[in-house]
Amino acid sequence: MGADRLLQEFPPVSTEAWEEVIARDLKGADYTKKLVWQSDDGFAVRPYYRAEDLVGLEYLDAPPGSFPYVRGTRPTGNWRIRQDVDAVDPIPANQAACSAVVAGAEEIAFRNVQIANASDLANLLTNLREIPVHFPNAKEALLRLLVASELSASVSTGWDPFTNLDLAAEIAATAAPTFAPFTIHGDELEESGATTVQEVGFTLAAGIDFVAEMQSRKLDISRAASALVFSFAMGSNYFFQMAKLRAFRLLWARAVESFGGSRESAKARIHARTSRWNETIYDPHVNVLRGTTEAMSAAFGGADSISVAPFDECYKTPDEASRRLARNTQILLKQESLLGQVADPGGGSYALEMITDFLAREGWKTMQSIESVGGYQKAQADGLIAPALDKSLAGREKAVELRRRIFTGTTQHANLNEKALDRIDVSGPTGKRRGTEAYEELRLRTERHVAAGGKNARVLLAEIGDVKMRAARSNFAANFFGCAGFDIVTRHFDNIDEVAAADADIVVLCSSDPEYLALATALIAKRKALGRTVPVVVAGYPESAEQMQAAGVADFIHIKSNPIEVLTKWQEQLGIKS
Repeated sequence: MGADRLLQEFPPVSTEAWEEVIARDLKGADYTKKLVWQSDDGFAVRPYYRAEDLVGLEYLDAPPGSFPYVRGTRPTGNWRIRQDVDAVDPIPANQAACSAVVAGAEEIAFRNVQIANASDLANLLTNLREIPVHFPNAKEALLRLLVASELSASVSTGWDPFTNLDLAAEIAATAAPTFAPFTIHGDELEESGATTVQEVGFTLAAGIDFVAEMQSRKLDISRAASALVFSFAMGSNYFFQMAKLRAFRLLWARAVESFGGSRESAKARIHARTSRWNETIYDPHVNVLRGTTEAMSAAFGGADSISVAPFDECYKTPDEASRRLARNTQILLKQESLLGQVADPGGGSYALEMITDFLAREGWKTMQSIESVGGYQKAQADGLIAPALDKSLAGREKAVELRRRIFTGTTQHANLNEKALDRIDVSGPTGKRRGTEAYEELRLRTERHVAAGGKNARVLLAEIGDVKMRAARSNFAANFFGCAGFDIVTRHFDNIDEVAAADADIVVLCSSDPEYLALATALIAKRKALGRTVPVVVAGYPESAEQMQAAGVADFIHIKSNPIEVLTKWQEQLGIKS
């Protein structure tokens, strides 16, 4: 079917028609209050966009692989699957790398290997001459050794050039075109709490500062720009993460162009990895799903190479099975889902282009604010960047704490039968700070208490009264108390006498607001008559809350409750100590 004929089957829809349908479906309610949400950066995400919203975006007609590289630096979507190798000695490291390549890896990162001389390097790279390699923890001696070596494949290191700019200038001046000796670590920004705009802006500012420093040392701009790799961690906001890489490439291309660098050197080399901040100890196989969507964002965003972390790396040293699963995640995406055959599949999507444009504009403003105080190094030295990251991190963690940002299996829908204490290996890598640590500590505290011979708290969810509301409140309460690892029992009761006679450490009334006052008052009176002092909690916060509190209700759990504070309090009251 020809393109013209295909388009005839999908006639254009006017803005007025969209508005009419939305108004009808929402029964006249203002959709800007119901369907528009704000990102952490302040971007108002609308339910639909129009072609006229994209007027002025000059890069829209540029094909993938063309300047300014918004749509990628390659004409295809093909990326390299990077595999981490942790062996220390060169020969075992080489064997592990070769096995990974046979299993589907296309790039190797030697994280801990010790290279003392050219012989060690030769042993390490045996049978890997055509495989790109990366040295995340390279030191000065290895940098000099790599400069002096004949490298047939692409080689890069994670060395921070701001560590020693004089050495960086020396290395960059003599590095082969296949050697990218330095990395700007935008990934560390994401895991330190940066918003997407801050990631783009701060990483761009660091790259510009480096090129300016090299220019002051009379180094060729194109050579300086080509010496850099940019590393990003991919968060959970699917489309924003995709747009992040697109926006950064655009800005980096413009920055290198303004310095006078070649268009070839203006291609940002980007490595993307899954975010450690999103990993969870509980229900850890959900990490596989998180890693999959994050890898897809990186692939659709045009990353040159991608690392997917093993699902268990946040609580122990990954084993071969979890490494294989991580590698196979990318193989499935690339070879079975054929994602590598399509370049920039989101290109032209009104929403994605609007997000890309927003991140580019705001990221450029962020970079300019850094430049106005003397550049990235000075801003960092003067303590201007860390407070900004701390502020955004606090907002992100508060959203997790209040369960506005959900981690399935940890902050919502916890598996009450799951235990994690025995599988945590404290000698293994813990990575960076993670979003769910406060919730995990709640649950681990309960596990430690039980492991030490203590009794777990038994929470009775007493469903009574209105059928619809009791089920909804019971489900909410189960998710709420489940975060602490308590034993939860859900029962339907026909009368309050049955509830009063039930055995539990906490009784949670699950009913409707109009029924709560009478039910709670009667329950507390009957339990007192029976000599029972077990606290009564109400699921919800009805208008009669003060009256119920006066009658003896111990607590209320509702959507505005802070689970960390409430559950910590109940753990302490029930003898479950830190």
